Amino acid sequence: MSLRPFRDIKRKKTKVISVGNVKIGGDNPISVQSMTNTLTKDAKSTIKQINDICEEGADLVRVSCPDEDSTFALKEITKHAQVPIIADIHFHYKRAVEASENGAKCLRINPGNIGDKNKIYEVLRAAKNNDCSIRIGVNSGSLERDILEKYKEPCPEALVESALRNIGILEDQDFFNFKISVKSSDVFLSIAAYRQLSKVCDYPLHLGITEAGSFVPGSIKSSIGLGTLLLDGIGDTIRVSLSDDPTKEVKIGNEILKSLNLRNRGVKIISCPSCARQAFPVINTVKILEEKLSHVKTPITLSIIGCVVNGPGEAAMTDIGITGGGKGNNMLYLSGVKNEQIMTEKIISKVISLVEQKALEIENNN
Repeated sequence: MSLRPFRDIKRKKTKVISVGNVKIGGDNPISVQSMTNTLTKDAKSTIKQINDICEEGADLVRVSCPDEDSTFALKEITKHAQVPIIADIHFHYKRAVEASENGAKCLRINPGNIGDKNKIYEVLRAAKNNDCSIRIGVNSGSLERDILEKYKEPCPEALVESALRNIGILEDQDFFNFKISVKSSDVFLSIAAYRQLSKVCDYPLHLGITEAGSFVPGSIKSSIGLGTLLLDGIGDTIRVSLSDDPTKEVKIGNEILKSLNLRNRGVKIISCPSCARQAFPVINTVKILEEKLSHVKTPITLSIIGCVVNGPGEAAMTDIGITGGGKGNNMLYLSGVKNEQIMTEKIISKVISLVEQKALEIENNN
């Protein structure tokens, strides 16, 4: 049973581009990506981390390519990657050319920082010849000198001017397979810049709050910034930037999209914070279920409520629901309908079995 949103988010219709086999923009699902923090030249470690990131639900993975050893390693990395690989390039145009030739499906660059126009043109030729897209990555911390001198400090207008300048460079060479980002570590600056850019261009936008911080503050900043823009209908692909395990970035990114009913993947658990009314240990039950059900990728809603105050109402809107009852006799709901009483010690095993069974039914019917 799906939760009916109180209102649908009307996404801005942007151009559709291809990053390998992933379509971005238009009516395509908002993709979630992360970035490895291994040494890219260590292909074995990088491949392992990419696979871990993919297992968490990433659609795209970015790797940094600061040197020739890294771009050479892409040849092996891209053979084993489950998703398209984006090469993060700064300043040296040869790294961009090598990355596109060695299997990268997108280059994250700032064309204005690559150098003279001949170098930029060489990068664009390599990208075209290898069916490689580009992300124009504008960042408040690395604006072009003349733009920074003009505006005196990073501001929304400065980020948008940089983006438009770089868009012009690509368009002048008939290159249109690109997306754009205008990131800052400041939530307000990022939101304002993306809103302004969205009004003046229809290329797909990559959303992110850059250098957001460690897990808790970074997740909160990203949720506020990305969530605000997504509610506005802005954004085609997202990355949550955390000083933490990259798999956590994907988890938070997917949770942001799930909370806005923009994308559903895996089990969505609605649970109470617990209080003196709880008839079973809600917090521990939810923690165990999150771990035990992480392998389920089919969208399923599950409510775990400790008492009968809100339990029946929440259960009425989920595929599977547990509501706490007296003396360990809790109530199981299936598709909002009372099904049977269940003892506390059997909740976890019963729920896991029901979720797996429900997932199989959905998959067989699709």
